[in-house]
Amino acid sequence: MLKRKRVESSQLRFVGYDRSTETLEVEFNHGTIYCHDEVPEEVFLGLMAAPSKGRCFNDAVRDGRFAYAFVARKRRR
Repeated sequence: MLKRKRVESSQLRFVGYDRSTETLEVEFNHGTIYCHDEVPEEVFLGLMAAPSKGRCFNDAVRDGRFAYAFVARKRRR
């Protein structure tokens, strides 16, 4: 089951991970949500431990490193 956690980041709002499916879900501060497939748990743990979550996401996940899909766009409050 994917559980999301709020994170301190200038780029990311929530990060979630489902160990059984290796699915990483990321919600950006601007409200867009993406799911990334086949992300190893080590990548998720590294992201959560990183002092700069946005930089870690850009370096380890973004730009086609893993298959991904747009999930939703939330309105900013």
